[in-house]
Amino acid sequence: MKQQHLTWMHIGAGSFHRAHQAWYLNQLLSKGDDRWSIALGNIRDDATDLLNNLAHQHGEYVLETVTPAGKRAYEKIRSIRTIVPWDKQLSALTQQGSDPATRVISFTVTEGGYYLDTHFKLEAGNPDIKADLAGQATTIYGALSKILHQRMQLNSGKVTLLCCDNVRHNGERFHDGMIQFLETKGDQELLSWMNNNCTTPNTMVDRITPRPTADIAPRVKEALGIDDLAPVMGEAFIQWVIEDNFVAGRPALEKVDVEMVESVVPYEEAKIRILNASHSCIAWAGTLIGLNFIDESTRHQDIYKLAYEYISEDVIPSLTPCPLDLENYRDVVLDRFSNPYIKDTNQRVAADGFSKIPGMVTPTLDDCYNRGSVPKSATALPALFFLFMQRWHQGSLPYNYEDGILDEAAVHAMFNSPDPIAVYARDKKLFGLQANNADFEALLRQQIKQLRQWAHSHLSEPVA
Repeated sequence: MKQQHLTWMHIGAGSFHRAHQAWYLNQLLSKGDDRWSIALGNIRDDATDLLNNLAHQHGEYVLETVTPAGKRAYEKIRSIRTIVPWDKQLSALTQQGSDPATRVISFTVTEGGYYLDTHFKLEAGNPDIKADLAGQATTIYGALSKILHQRMQLNSGKVTLLCCDNVRHNGERFHDGMIQFLETKGDQELLSWMNNNCTTPNTMVDRITPRPTADIAPRVKEALGIDDLAPVMGEAFIQWVIEDNFVAGRPALEKVDVEMVESVVPYEEAKIRILNASHSCIAWAGTLIGLNFIDESTRHQDIYKLAYEYISEDVIPSLTPCPLDLENYRDVVLDRFSNPYIKDTNQRVAADGFSKIPGMVTPTLDDCYNRGSVPKSATALPALFFLFMQRWHQGSLPYNYEDGILDEAAVHAMFNSPDPIAVYARDKKLFGLQANNADFEALLRQQIKQLRQWAHSHLSEPVA
């Protein structure tokens, strides 16, 4: 009997998927397990050149990895077998997603891409969401609504919807957002179908993957003799933790060191609060003193100290007890950020701060106050972001700031108000319960004052 070939469709033709999930499935291929392959597509028309280049190469490309010691390795990735061309109606993506052979649909969404407020309610008034409620497909909800509708109509069977991003409880958050989207739209038929035919496991993903630069292709050419139009690079470190709740089968991911678990919570909390939050801290701080890259920012003694103290003094006590060795995890993370060969930009990591503060930082503020501790080190992060956005307001950031939920008018109004810090500190979307905490506001004022003086004194200081 001939073995059925199954498809894992991924939405989001960015570097991270090609350096992470595609790598894991490629490891299975290299072990002789070719039951699954990837179909790669995009919701928006911002990756057409990449998709065309991948199509020209039959989905194949080279992944370059590099260790903190500078050891580079090259691997040809062959797990992407189908390139889904973009069209405005997402007809090709919908066709692929509704194919009965497609059993997993994964996606990588930025923190702002879920369009959820701090109470995890769908921001139905957002222009993108309003457009999709009216029948367009510019968000993950609109796109999957089209795909699942056709899947339901064609009776294509059950499918796992898998988040591959940095959002805490991402499967639950996506599920809640999707349900609210369908309820708001009044689509009870699809709502019922989804509840009976889809699962949305939580996941934790990790591999630092900067945007590709022009110098990767020449190194690939020198190492392998290949003219690659779509190479990608990332750090050597990689991790993937998934709740084992696939409703329609899955690849044998446990055979390639994916951690299949009942709950991702301890892994997720450690990564989000230690890695993701300190990553943003370093990006904001580095930008404020004129640095361009994460590695040089991390190696700046004062910035390293900010991140180290934030983790040691406020995060680790908040996460203890934990099955992970948090001190070791902290040290490994900061060593990875210091990798001088990655050249990840502060611009990339600084993005989406209005989602990152409530998602990655405020929980630690809450935990500290709940146990009677003053979160001095943790408050440095929202203080840095305030100073960072003040530069944005003044038009003096050295790059374009990207944020999926940035309300430009509101931010300008905040900085034009008589007391911008008060407006910022009392923002419930950012700080939840602490928005009513006078002690937090006073501490935030103190940290902003100190860090403003620090940034001014260190601007454009050379890094050893």
